[in-house]
Amino acid sequence: MADITPIIPSDRQVIDGYGEGQFCVSGQWRVGAVIVLPDRTLPWTATDAAALTAADFAAVREAEPKVELLLLGTGPTMKLVSKALRQELREAGIVVEFMDSGAACRTYNVLLAEGRRVAAALLPV
Repeated sequence: MADITPIIPSDRQVIDGYGEGQFCVSGQWRVGAVIVLPDRTLPWTATDAAALTAADFAAVREAEPKVELLLLGTGPTMKLVSKALRQELREAGIVVEFMDSGAACRTYNVLLAEGRRVAAALLPV
C-alpha cells in the first residue's frame, strides 16, 4: 500500500482541525480567529469579514519570507470583503482568495505541503 499523505516539515504550522469557534494548529487548540503562517500562528482580533480593514492584515504584510498567497476564511460561509479593502491588499502585494473557513483550512495544508509561501487568516465557524 502506498502512503499518499503529504510530507510537511515538522517545523511548519499545520491546521489539524476546526470546530465551533476554534482551530487546532499543530496540535494546539486556539479559541477565536487566528492567522496561520508557515512558521507561527497568531491570535487575530478580527470578528467579522464585513468589518475588516487593511490594518487587520499587518502580520501577513510583515511576514518574512513574504507570503505569496493569503487564504481568507470568512467563517461558516464564503463572503467577500469591500472592494476598497481588496484593492488595498492587492496594492500591498497580497493575493487573497476568499472561501469559507473550512475550505481555507484544507487548502492551506495542501499549499503548505507543496512548499508554497501561504498564510491563512481564519474567522471561526
